Amino acid sequence: MIQNKRLLSFAASLLCAVSAAQAQTPTPPAAEPASPNTLTGNVAAVSDYRFRGVSQTYRQPAIQGGFDYTHVGGFYLGNWNSSVSANSYNNGASLEVDLYGGYRFPLTKELSGDIGVLHYLYPGARLNSAPATPTGNQYDNTEIYFGLTQGAFNAKLSYAVTDYFGLNSSTAGYAYFNALPARGNSRGTTYLDLNYNMDLGNQVTLGLHAGHTSVRRYSELSYTDYKVFVGKEFAGVNLSLALVGANADNRYYQAVDSGGLNPKKLAKTALVVAASKTF
Repeated sequence: MIQNKRLLSFAASLLCAVSAAQAQTPTPPAAEPASPNTLTGNVAAVSDYRFRGVSQTYRQPAIQGGFDYTHVGGFYLGNWNSSVSANSYNNGASLEVDLYGGYRFPLTKELSGDIGVLHYLYPGARLNSAPATPTGNQYDNTEIYFGLTQGAFNAKLSYAVTDYFGLNSSTAGYAYFNALPARGNSRGTTYLDLNYNMDLGNQVTLGLHAGHTSVRRYSELSYTDYKVFVGKEFAGVNLSLALVGANADNRYYQAVDSGGLNPKKLAKTALVVAASKTF
């Protein structure tokens, strides 16, 4: 009986010691909840900046970069910038500044939607009424868009709520290389953008793109563009090679240098090399 009491007493003492040790051991801090906000940046160098199949840099290289903010609820804001050619955007800073924002949302288990607004800004740039004679007309353009994504496929329709890059009755005669008859404003111009990206493994991606620009009231300027590209990541840098072109009418989609010489067809099919990094 005495021995049993001693065993019970020893067990009780051991339990008390363990409890005291546990009480003195600090509790690991709880993991902080993931932030609902994400901010990323990007920078790129390209051999030619093609916008909807048409060169914006006189078929010369460009430096690009920007940032994106996204919220877990689907809202996003962003800015993207690129050097452009003064031969296409006269009297300005040879810079394109894109400002955008929108909302992404699920429609079904596999289908998601995207709605937003995008403003293209060309600081200081003004169209010319004659060589070296600037006007007050800007190239700036604003579009609203709606997109759908399902797996590797994406489609987007953009609608211009301003004159399409400055095209209207007062600029039609000199906005493009060959004069266009004045037919009013170009608001309501649309762009249909179709993309399919395939993961080939080993960090290699194959991309297919087709798009169609429909310029309101100025059908001569409407055209279809295309792109086929292959990209691969090396040490955190994305390298890509793309075949890009469009069936745009060369009478309108060309540019000359500051002396009015050396015309270049801006929609000519070409290989475009790019290196980019996201951080």
